Order: sequence, then structure tokens, then C-alpha cells
Amino acid sequence: MQYREQLGRTRVSRKDMLKRVARFDELKGFDGGLPDSRYPGCERILYNVIGFQPPKGENRGAVTSPVGEKASRLAAIKISEGFNLGYCRALPGRGPMFHNHDTNETFIAMTGTWRASWENKKGRIEHVDLKPLDVISFPPGVSRRFMNVTRGSKRKFSVLMFVIGGNAPRAEFTRESMQELAAGGYLKTR
Repeated sequence: MQYREQLGRTRVSRKDMLKRVARFDELKGFDGGLPDSRYPGCERILYNVIGFQPPKGENRGAVTSPVGEKASRLAAIKISEGFNLGYCRALPGRGPMFHNHDTNETFIAMTGTWRASWENKKGRIEHVDLKPLDVISFPPGVSRRFMNVTRGSKRKFSVLMFVIGGNAPRAEFTRESMQELAAGGYLKTR
């Protein structure tokens, strides 16, 4: 039987394929450059691995790239193919404030235990704890946050992978998060 392929096939040189390889130990991490990056308990290091580009209308109040202004320009693998991938490294007790995205965001715990929290239909906060290789996927617009809740040494970083849909996704911190940051003097004034 002669099978006729229906999807286009592309051949790629080794040189071009190596542009699509990112080695974790060579990634440059950023403190986030997000409104809550310096807020106590929110400190973390974000790695832009695949894709993230600055979104249209970035840095209008609480709207920004999910990886922050600087990191959104420095993807290790510079492609725009409908998704973005990055890592978060944080110490226990650390993670971002409540925020949401205009596209799907999926978390995969790589090391440690991570708490994924969201606001339910009644406005109450619920959560699940993710162990290594556990996954949670948030639909667009759901307020969420994540935090490293690993027991043991408070000096040992854990890693969370995140995959976010779109080519230039936007993140926005909630009104309550922005009010808390403003009250603490953590927002930049322009």
C-alpha cells in the first residue's frame, strides 16, 4: 500500500535544530521584573525558555508579560508557535501574588511540592498541592497563584514548569494584589 502523507514535512539542519535546544544550566534567570517581584514572600527566579514575547499593551498598570518585561525579550528558544514555556525557581514559602492570564496556563511540578490556588465561583480561595510531575491547567481569566510549599530546608530551591498558550500572552495582577503592593510602596510610579 502506498500511503500518502497529509501533513507537510519539513527537514531541518542540525545547526537550525540546535537553535531549539535550551540547557537548564545555561539559562539566564530573572527576578521577574513583575509588580510583586520585590514583595516579601513573592521573590522568585523566572526562566523564559520557549517563546515569550512582549505582549501588546504591556506594562499598563498591572498588565505585563507573565515572565516580566526584561525576560519576555530574552527567550532561550525564540519561536512563536502558539505556546510558551518557562520555569520558576523559588524557596519554600515563595510565589507570586494572585493574577490571571488571557490564555491557558498549565503548571507542572518538577521538584518539591507546589501549591496552586485559585478563586472559586463564590470568591473563596481553594488549592491543590502538586508533587513532582503532577499537573494543573488553569483556563483563561481564572485568578491564580502558586507557591513552593516544600517541607524541609528553607534554603533549598524547587522548580515549577509553566506552559502558557498564545504567542504574546498577557498577565494581570488582581485589583487586590495591586492594592496590597501600592499600600506597601512596591509599585513603580511613572
